Amino acid sequence: MLRRTLNLGILAHVDAGKTTLTERLLYRAGVIEAIGSVDAGTTQTDSLPLEQQRGITIKSAVVSFAIDDVTVNLIDTPGHPDFIAEVERVLNVLDGAVLVISAVEGVQPQTRLLMRALRRLRVPTLLFVNKIDRRGADSRRVLAEISEKLTPAIVGMTSARGEGSRAASVVAHTEYLVEALAEHNDALLRAYVEDAAASPRQLQAELAAQTKQALVHPVYFGSAITGAGVNLLTEAIAELLPVAAGDADEPLSARVFKVERGPAGEKIAYARVFSGTIRVRDRLHFRDGKEAKVTALAGPATGTDAVAAGEIARLWGLAEVEIGDTIGELGSTTPAESFPPPTLEAFVAPRDPSEQASLYVALTQLTEQDPLINVRRGEHGAQLSVSLYGEVQKEVLESTLADEYGLEVEFREATPIYIERPVGRGYAIEVLNTEGNPFHATMGLRVDPAPEGAGIELRLQVDHEVVPIYAYKTRDRFADAMEQYVRDALREGLYGWQVTDCVVTMTDSDYSSADGPPAKRGPLPTPADFRKLTPVVLMQALEHAGTVVCEPTVRVAVEVPAPTIGAVMAALGRLGAAVETPSVRAELATIEGTLSAVRADSLLRQLPPLTGGEGVLESTFAGYLPVSGEFPTRRSLWEDRRP
Repeated sequence: MLRRTLNLGILAHVDAGKTTLTERLLYRAGVIEAIGSVDAGTTQTDSLPLEQQRGITIKSAVVSFAIDDVTVNLIDTPGHPDFIAEVERVLNVLDGAVLVISAVEGVQPQTRLLMRALRRLRVPTLLFVNKIDRRGADSRRVLAEISEKLTPAIVGMTSARGEGSRAASVVAHTEYLVEALAEHNDALLRAYVEDAAASPRQLQAELAAQTKQALVHPVYFGSAITGAGVNLLTEAIAELLPVAAGDADEPLSARVFKVERGPAGEKIAYARVFSGTIRVRDRLHFRDGKEAKVTALAGPATGTDAVAAGEIARLWGLAEVEIGDTIGELGSTTPAESFPPPTLEAFVAPRDPSEQASLYVALTQLTEQDPLINVRRGEHGAQLSVSLYGEVQKEVLESTLADEYGLEVEFREATPIYIERPVGRGYAIEVLNTEGNPFHATMGLRVDPAPEGAGIELRLQVDHEVVPIYAYKTRDRFADAMEQYVRDALREGLYGWQVTDCVVTMTDSDYSSADGPPAKRGPLPTPADFRKLTPVVLMQALEHAGTVVCEPTVRVAVEVPAPTIGAVMAALGRLGAAVETPSVRAELATIEGTLSAVRADSLLRQLPPLTGGEGVLESTFAGYLPVSGEFPTRRSLWEDRRP
């Protein structure tokens, strides 16, 4: 029998029951002999100690099972908003998704954010309303909430009976199927108006077609704990969601969405193969120029010697691989990944000062699993800081360092991450063999502002004869080295923040030699002379140019009950947000605007009491804007200020 592959995501607000649903699906497929417990920490996908302690999913996990002729690679994703980047990575490699909603709590804040992301990326999605066996379950209320708060493009495929008890059950029905499908099918609409009945087979085929195009979202009720309704959901997964597309004979195209360390410390990369085939001993070519040889590979569950288009591969031997890496060339239909930068930073230190070096190594390895966590290290490793999205992420790092590396650490309070941008042109030069320049080189650098988001660019405007070819071999290698020196130096600007959005031009260069003229006579320099001289000259140029400190901002969309518009608008005003005119739909209002990322946490805390717990905040990174008033100064990592 020809097998098909479906890469399926399970998503939900925290505690809606998605990990329990994963266990039930694995149990029904015969993959596990008993259903694990989230509370007891015995589930297949929540393997981290902190996941088991808190009953939440932190890292995406991949498990496989079969539904008839379909192999399902099921990816259980985090539900906490601090790990939204982890979820976004997974969304880009999915064929379809199941969004889990609690029949008791209904549509919750993270449910809305996840559904918006699924709709934005047009991921075919089934909705599973879980926990119909719990006291307080109300399927009619939740169905109305889904239509009002998530999307009206839904069709109820099952109904709950005996809600609120362990005996709760589910029955299938197609009562509203024709009406829902007719909105996107003119022929079906005409038949509906003319009261001409479509056959069940026609309706099922049309339902599958519209679900695969993300035009409609079937809704199923059930209980992952008791198993009620899960059989109907399982059938829908195989019948209504699209199986993976791609040609195994085309050129290789894949994306790495997860990196972890194996028992021996080796890197294991998870990659979705969009086209082509990966085989053991293949030499892979990455879009950023890296190359690596596959020493071993496997599917999500079993070993193999080849993984083809549409499948997920676990790859060994890719020592320099990073999350987000592209293998080969991705097609135009494959969405590019783009994640906002972290906006918080926290200093971290080991309780035992002798373990400072070990802590740095551990943090560096953890950044491989989450490239959005940056590590800063002071001179000689005197201090360490990490960038974060939120407090829960800090707890996860602390727990991971203790459980996996045996390191007990202390975090200081997280503070915002600012940047610096040059505001004018600045130039500086240090001439060799002059007072104040201990290095055997001359260097002149000019700094100019660049457009927002441009990053850092180095331009070389020096003649070939003043480049130390003997040390760098070629002028291009010298340019590459100078670019790295400049980037390293710009990690801390005049106020201690990273400098970006600038063009640095090298206008002067020279070096001493043993047989040169008196002004240039001296020992031949090494690359260290140019490396150490770069920050000296660059900081002088920045002082002439001047820099402005900019704070991270977010674009917010606040969805609130209409009667609370005034109170929420007033709160936004107090927080300094630039707010647009609210839009009102039925009983809900949406307020959009731009707000300092530092104050977004305050808005998140104020929203529940202002809206009776009904307010939902969705925020996206919106860039950086100059700070008004006195510029905040970052604590320098080049000094050890630890008491």
